[in-house]
Amino acid sequence: MASYHDVLWQTFKEIKDADISDEAVQLLMLELCNMSHNDLYLHYNDEMPEDLYKQYQDGVKRLLNNEPLQYIVGHQWFYGYQINVNPEVLIPRYETEELVANVLADSDYYFKDREEITIADVGTGSGSIAIALKKEEPKFRMYATDISDTALKQAQENADFNECEVTFYQGDMLQPLIDRNIKLDILVSNPPYIPVHQEVQKSVEEYEPHVALFGGNDGLFFYRKIFENAHKVIKEHSFMAFEIGYDEKDAIVAELKKHFPLDRYDVLKDLNGKDRMLFVYHNLEE
Repeated sequence: MASYHDVLWQTFKEIKDADISDEAVQLLMLELCNMSHNDLYLHYNDEMPEDLYKQYQDGVKRLLNNEPLQYIVGHQWFYGYQINVNPEVLIPRYETEELVANVLADSDYYFKDREEITIADVGTGSGSIAIALKKEEPKFRMYATDISDTALKQAQENADFNECEVTFYQGDMLQPLIDRNIKLDILVSNPPYIPVHQEVQKSVEEYEPHVALFGGNDGLFFYRKIFENAHKVIKEHSFMAFEIGYDEKDAIVAELKKHFPLDRYDVLKDLNGKDRMLFVYHNLEE
């Protein structure tokens, strides 16, 4: 058998004209071999076991067919936690980690003296946001909702895998919370926000669940549903946090003002300088 080095460099040659990065095939090798970059460097000239070689070649073929790396290896790392994924759930994005970080910061600021904080992740998918928030802040009483039963099964498995206590409810956006008269200090959501006619990366369009991607003709369908009903679940003093499309700021703020005209809000930029997060402060002083 060839060495790790030889296999990797042969793969670089094979994908030269394909729409795959060198980083993707290297990450595939690291994940399949359960190695860090340093481990791989130390074993670069070792012979690659035949079973791993076959798995790797199969994975490269799947990459060449535009299948996302995370579905091939079966997981994605999010906020330091392993989130297992399958084609029934959206792959957690690194950008969404910034939403989690800002929710944690605002929670510390506004509710630092609370012994318990009630919070819900609406449209949870794989459960990544809910799990990261609960693991980072044990004071959270964490709820999560999703309309997809298969997504919730994966989310529950991820919560169990990460030894994390989250209460999951199936239903349409806020409805499970409304039905149970649950009142929130914090409402978090990263809903589908891509307009249905907008082009997306081929691997995303072909493999990821469309129900978790597209938000109606203008991308705002699910924000409207939340804004229309949020007053039924949020407490008198609370805040809401959303991930948004980078070009949807003005339209979303206009929708927000129809339902919460007196509330203070802030649109935050991500590390790439794009408008990516909307925070709404309901009767909370700065």
